[in-house]
This record gives sequence, C-alpha cells and structure tokens, in this order.
Amino acid sequence: PPVPPPPGAPTARILFLTDLHWDRQYAPGSAAACPDPLCCRGAPHDGPGAAGFWGTYGKCDLPLHTIDALLAQLPNTTGGTGGDTGNGTGAFAAAYWTGDIPAHDVWQQSRGDQLRALRTVTALLRARLGGLRVFPAVGNHEATPVNAFPPPYVRGNQSAAWLYNAMAEAWQDWLPPDALSTLRAGGFYTAQVWPGLRLVSLNMNFCSQANFWLLINATDPAGQLQWLMGVLADAERDGEKVHIIGHIPPAHCLRSWSWNYYRIVSRFEGTIAAQFFGHTHLDEFELFYDEETLSRAVSIAFVAPSVTTYINLNPGYRVYKVDGSYPGSSHAVLDHETFILNLTEANAAPPGTPPHWRRLYSAREAYGLPTAFPADWDLLVRRLQDDERLFQRFWFHLHKGHPPREPCVGPCKAALLCALRSGRAADPALCRPLRPALPFPRVQELWRQRQLC
Repeated sequence: PPVPPPPGAPTARILFLTDLHWDRQYAPGSAAACPDPLCCRGAPHDGPGAAGFWGTYGKCDLPLHTIDALLAQLPNTTGGTGGDTGNGTGAFAAAYWTGDIPAHDVWQQSRGDQLRALRTVTALLRARLGGLRVFPAVGNHEATPVNAFPPPYVRGNQSAAWLYNAMAEAWQDWLPPDALSTLRAGGFYTAQVWPGLRLVSLNMNFCSQANFWLLINATDPAGQLQWLMGVLADAERDGEKVHIIGHIPPAHCLRSWSWNYYRIVSRFEGTIAAQFFGHTHLDEFELFYDEETLSRAVSIAFVAPSVTTYINLNPGYRVYKVDGSYPGSSHAVLDHETFILNLTEANAAPPGTPPHWRRLYSAREAYGLPTAFPADWDLLVRRLQDDERLFQRFWFHLHKGHPPREPCVGPCKAALLCALRSGRAADPALCRPLRPALPFPRVQELWRQRQLC
C-alpha cells in the first residue's frame, strides 16, 4: 500500500486539461437556446437568453478566447519536479491533456474541421505553456464521424491514419520517437515523464460503447491491452511507477474490455501510481478493488471536470499534486485542486475585464481526507452515505459549482455512489455494500439518463 512521503520530500504539480471543445462558430449575443444539438452560434439574439462573452450555461461550447484566458492566467510553467508552494501558484512539472478538442457540432464536421481544431488548440497550448511538456490522449470527438475509430488493421481511406498522422506531427515536440510511432499506428503511446515515472496514454475509443467498429472485435482492438501489460511488466521490472491517462473512464467501456482492464490494474497495483480520465465533463472518480473480496481499494481513476461549459457548467480545470522525483517516490496523487470560471460573474463584468479563475476546492481540505490514496476515497464514499451535508458538497463540486436545480436524493444518490465504486462496467457486486440499496437495473437506467459527451 502507498505510504505518505517523508517530511520535506519534493512534490510536483501536474496541470490537467480535458474536454476543451472549442467552437469556432461561437458567437457572443447569439441564442443560448435552440433546437440544434449545439447553440450559442449564428445571428444576434434579441432579449434575454443571449450567449455570454466568456461562455454560456446551456448546450454551448467555448470560444477560443476563453480557452486562451484560462491558459494565460496559469503560473508559468516549467518548475521541474519539486518546489510546490501549496497555494495554487506553483509552476507545473508536466501537463496531461485528455482530448475532445472539437465542438459538439457533430452533424456538420469534416476531417478538415477536426484537423483545424487539433492544430489550432495545440498551437495555443504550445504558445501559452512555453516549454512545459504536454502529454495528450485521444478523445472520442477527434474523429469524424464522432466515435468512429477503426482498428489499425482497417486500411485506406476508412482508416484513422489521417488523424493519428496529424497528431504525431502536431505533438512531435512533446513526445519521443517511439511514442510517435505507436501514436501513428493506434493512437496510444508510452513516454517517461521524469526519472522513475512513466506515462501511458491509452486510446479509450477502443473500448467505447459508441464505436461501432468494435462490433467486429471488442475484446482487445488494436492489441492495446496486450501492449499495456508489456509496458507495465517492463516498468515493474525496472522499478518505475506508471501514470495512465485516457479520455473515456474505464467503467464507461464495453464490458469485456472493462473487466480485463480491471484485472490488469489489480495485477499491477504496485506499479500503477495513478489513473486520470475525462469525458463525462463532471468531477468524479471510479474506485478499483481487489478481485477476491471487492473490499480493499487498490486504485482510483480520477475523472476530472471539463474545460467546456457543455451542458450547464462553469468552465474548469484540475491541478494534481503528486509525490515528486526522488528515490523511493510513490509518484501517487497527494491532493488535487479544481479551478473554475464563474460565468455569471465573468459575463457581468465590464467589457475588457480579464476573467477571474478561482480555486473551487482542494480535495483533502473539502472532504477531510488524511491522504488522497484509494483507501481514503473508499472511506469517503462510505461517509457520503450518511453525511448529507458532505454529500451536497460533493454534488456541488461534481457540477463545478453550478449544480442542477433539482436536488439529488434517493435513487439519484444511490446511483451516484454506485458509480463512484464502479471501476468496471456492469458489475452489481461493487454496489451491494451501499445504502440506500437500489436494484442494479434501476441504477443502470439512471446512469443512461446522464448526458454523455
């Protein structure tokens, strides 16, 4: 089990960005409500309900100037693997960026649109983050049609080579040649973050329930899980710890893939120091337990909130504080902080006023966690059952400080707590210890009602 670092041990701060969803047709003053799947675009709208300058609560993505404002106010940036100030202002050692670059206008996207989004946002990150190394992962919105990621054995015009080759070209300053090679082949790679810490970037589209190419073979498309086991075995042999990043969280995956991934995490619990995902746009997590008893938490997949507002959210981003680079480091997550832009305040400010991004909360402070290891998060889920005030705080943070009007009680709460314990898909056994009890088919029905992104 991980142990807290010794006093005075170096720590590192990792910037985490996910689900930026840049809408190049976003138009301040346009209609924030519309019949299309994506709004806040087109002609000016008279009266209330107009799109705000910095973003809008509703079916809207973000203008580029909001993403730029987020990056512009970050502390700059290449602080090595030590020197954390602890107040949200320390420099970053690395950035993890888990995809979904284009907007939700999926009915009118072309390959050219997707590549323009990839290159525009990559150039913006490079300009604003300076020499900071960025480790990207592939989101489900990068392809067109959305979610369509053929396995590597599909060749020719139907293949995903147009996308992976463009990514390798755009990200070549951040990744080593070996990583670029597997990125071109299948959209996944491994690279060293700093001595003792290896990163694995998975292409979670090869487990996606919405990727119809997987009807051909859903078990291990692209041989990615087999490759992952090899990387983890090598890291175990070499004494390295591993951070895994990806877009779609494991419990949202197809069942066979998800259960195999769960087994891999259990087998390499001493090597996998942390897991980081996005996709849901909400601030949550998925716990992994030992396979024998399903009672000892062995790992946690952090699911960070989105940069975009879609749907009815404040823009946000995450900073992870991790055990730094020194002999014997666990490289585990020690805490995380979430930052948001309050849209109501930002859009009400006089034109030309820089938006104020503020810290919404830090995990250990908000939830009273002694450490941020998997066992602490498992205990938090148990506390959320009975401490209603604590649960409402979690619900507030889940939605980046802009929760829905309707409260989360009864079945809603049961389904959410079940999701927090579920690191693999469709396993009712993970939720049996929870109160209030809810039949698992009802839990799954409530999960399906959530807006998937």
